[in-house]
Amino acid sequence: KDIDECATRSHTCRADQVCVNLRGSFSCQCPPGYQKRGDQCVDIDECTLRPYCHHRCVNTPGSYYCQCNAGFQLASNNHTCVDINECDANNPCAQQCYNILGSFICQCNPGFELSSDRINCEDTDECRTSSYLCQYQCVNEPGKFSCICPEGYQVVGGRTCQDINECETTNECREDEICWNYHGGFRCYPRNPCQEPYVLTSENRCVCPVSNTICRELPYSVVYKYMSIRSDRTVPSDIFQIQATTIYPNTINTFRIKSGNENGEFYLRQTSAVSAMLVLVKSLSGPREHIVDLEMLTVNSLNYRTSSVLRLTIIVGPYAF
Repeated sequence: KDIDECATRSHTCRADQVCVNLRGSFSCQCPPGYQKRGDQCVDIDECTLRPYCHHRCVNTPGSYYCQCNAGFQLASNNHTCVDINECDANNPCAQQCYNILGSFICQCNPGFELSSDRINCEDTDECRTSSYLCQYQCVNEPGKFSCICPEGYQVVGGRTCQDINECETTNECREDEICWNYHGGFRCYPRNPCQEPYVLTSENRCVCPVSNTICRELPYSVVYKYMSIRSDRTVPSDIFQIQATTIYPNTINTFRIKSGNENGEFYLRQTSAVSAMLVLVKSLSGPREHIVDLEMLTVNSLNYRTSSVLRLTIIVGPYAF
């Protein structure tokens, strides 16, 4: 009967060897993962034999295991590496996450930009990037910006300021007044601007009756007109045309600025025998009001003289829009 030397421990195998019983004898073998070298068992480096692992192989005494690069994980076969979808597993991004092979990329919603950590998002201050976003003032908001306009204006198209016509919306003038809208506001003027000895003959036109002796030394008529211009208007600029309403034969008309031009902001250029153009020659900043008297002197062949005045109220808005 065969004696099992391995069972009776009568074998001579080393402690690092495995005893295998044979008929009438026994054999000393190396455990899995080891190979004989002489009478010793030495570890087999599986990582040098063949590509056991997809990415990295780590040798251990009698065995090995596989490791994956960052962004990958071992498949169920413990050899293959599969991509980790970081966006599905645990979204690390503050806003938008895009998975790529072995990693991920963070992006931000419109109006935000990636911070230095490439994960969080910081609000983009659009107002600091450009001074031309808004016509008047830019207000930064989380993820966006908005434009505001000064009092008397409203935002049009998101960025431009447009004058509000208060005379059509919130007319606060009395019944004996007319409302005049200008850039950035409005004014109330009397419907009857005539002062003694002038009398109102039609809307905004005052006449001094020839029957009144005082009128002989005064202009025959005074017409009241109103206009508005933007602040800091480019000069020189034609702003108002004066023209004779009645043309008499054999007369000569001359035009002049009678008053209101003490600082030389205006120039009156005669354009024809019956008309002249008021030219702005110095830039005006608002808000302010100018009252300019434009006079037309008429002389006939018999040396008869008469004059008429156009009293022009120029309202300069507070802004250049």
